Amino acid sequence: MKTIGLIGGMSWESSIEYYRIINEAAKEKLGGLHSAKSLMISVDFAEIEALQHAERWDEAAQILIQCAQNLERGGADFIVLCTNTMHKLAAQISGSVHIPFLHIADATAEKIRAAGMKKIGLLGTRFTMEQDFYKGRLVENFGLEALTPNEADRATVHRIIYDELVQGKILESSRTEYKRIMAALVEQGAEGIILGCTEIELLVRAQDSAVPLFPTTRIHALAAVEYALR
Repeated sequence: MKTIGLIGGMSWESSIEYYRIINEAAKEKLGGLHSAKSLMISVDFAEIEALQHAERWDEAAQILIQCAQNLERGGADFIVLCTNTMHKLAAQISGSVHIPFLHIADATAEKIRAAGMKKIGLLGTRFTMEQDFYKGRLVENFGLEALTPNEADRATVHRIIYDELVQGKILESSRTEYKRIMAALVEQGAEGIILGCTEIELLVRAQDSAVPLFPTTRIHALAAVEYALR
């Protein structure tokens, strides 16, 4: 079994889910008292969030590069970055170490293609929905068409993530808003919806959508276990 190196804390609520899913999957596959071999470095998300919204991405990259290098020195065999948004810095992080980097968008896109879908809705932070580092990868590497909400709805999705979900607040009114926004994407032709922020899975359930959901936390965590056992 390879040792999984996890960069977490963005937020710690979703990092808990990574740890739980990874160990449950390892136990299911190996049986008995097995769990996954892993290392986690957890950042202070307040520092990361401030750098995100100030567009100080180079400084954020240095923090995550140090995390990745520390994981490599600690014996990790590959890196899992437990967040969608900070995959904006995937090239800098992966280029700073000699071990593989398991990209969350790649793992998700492979599931979407396996389901035979081409047109997919994307929810996430405004960085993920509006910038090209995520959507562009889906289009260029996997031939998918990514649909995002309108400007007002993108603002709503982003606000709920930062003001509520990363603080552990799960509100029924926000679930209702997400259901409305997902329904609008389906009306535009989305065959499925990517829950492209690791905290969204704390709020949105399969029954909240008329089309299949692609929960990136679960997909990424299970891909890490598959890679660790390969």
